[in-house]
Amino acid sequence: MKKSWLVVLLLLAGCSNDVSAEGPKPVAAHSTYFQSELNWKQPVYWKLNLIDEWNDQQHDVVLNDYGYMSSHSLDKEALQQLARELAMQIDKAMENPRILPNGEFTPGKERVVLSEQELVDQLQELEAGTKDLVMPISVTAPSVSEEDLVGIDQRTIGEFKTHFNPAVSGRSQNVKLSAEAISGVVLGPGDSFSFNQTVGERTRERGYQEAKEIVNKEFVIGIGGGICQTSSTLFNAVDKAGLEMVERYTHSREIGYVAPGRDATVSWGGPDFRFTNPHPYPVLIKSDVSLERGEILVTVHTH
Repeated sequence: MKKSWLVVLLLLAGCSNDVSAEGPKPVAAHSTYFQSELNWKQPVYWKLNLIDEWNDQQHDVVLNDYGYMSSHSLDKEALQQLARELAMQIDKAMENPRILPNGEFTPGKERVVLSEQELVDQLQELEAGTKDLVMPISVTAPSVSEEDLVGIDQRTIGEFKTHFNPAVSGRSQNVKLSAEAISGVVLGPGDSFSFNQTVGERTRERGYQEAKEIVNKEFVIGIGGGICQTSSTLFNAVDKAGLEMVERYTHSREIGYVAPGRDATVSWGGPDFRFTNPHPYPVLIKSDVSLERGEILVTVHTH
């Protein structure tokens, strides 16, 4: 009788001497996997290696930081932020070959772009536990070859000249530096130009000096004051060459070196001057600055 009651108690407690019985089994605490009720293994700690084949680089990402294991799916907004941060490291603007003052060429550079949305889609569709993913990166060759530059300065299709006071040394230096930055740029058919991107940030370390500039209708002293004369001279030259304006702003008050409404104000992190080449042929932008005469001449050329 006692033996029978013992058997009943064991059955009620769920005990069994069948060691092959099916059902979830505990996983060691140090394991990187857990086992679901459907007997499907998923990683507890998911480290993914994002491969940048173009730059021969790798980026390690822990997907637990993007919602894995804390929810049923990866956080889309967090993945979009990840894609933006990666794009800032990977993306490179296309650069056509450039003509130096001595007539030599600098080689062009490919346009490199990470497809952010495609990367987000791929991450959301990944099978759990995937270790490597090649990022969707597209590369576009320069639109102009060095052969296309031979004889490109033979014909002038637009030019414009403005004058400045060479005795104002800081402003003159800023005009000269910014003019040198745009000189030699080649735009193929359909290519775009950004003044801020081409000239870069105006800092003391790069040689720019303090000079007067217009801010909210008032003249103030700022690093790089005077570069708007370069951008305004450029605007009038490319406008005469038939290039297509994309973005242009005028000053908050009249300036003396161009007619009213014919200026193009720029500032780093603010207004930009952008245009494209609508012609079926490449164009070359050149500038020449004379600190003795106080002149800046911008010309646009083609074959």
